[in-house]
Amino acid sequence: MNILSLEQYREMVDEVIEFKNQNGIMPDYAVIDGCRIEKQSYINMIERVNKFILEMGRNPRSVEIEDIDYCI
Repeated sequence: MNILSLEQYREMVDEVIEFKNQNGIMPDYAVIDGCRIEKQSYINMIERVNKFILEMGRNPRSVEIEDIDYCI
């Protein structure tokens, strides 16, 4: 899987935010549907989506994952 749907992306962001709220730090990685996404990759994804929303005025339909450690 190299692309997350908008729903999968939102689920990933919710998990990252929940972890940060509980632990005070961002997780080292996020796992979505068996794919491990490293911290730098998910931060990059969040930055790209935010930039897209600001420039286009809407949410993207999907988000490309640039670096994946592994998928089950």
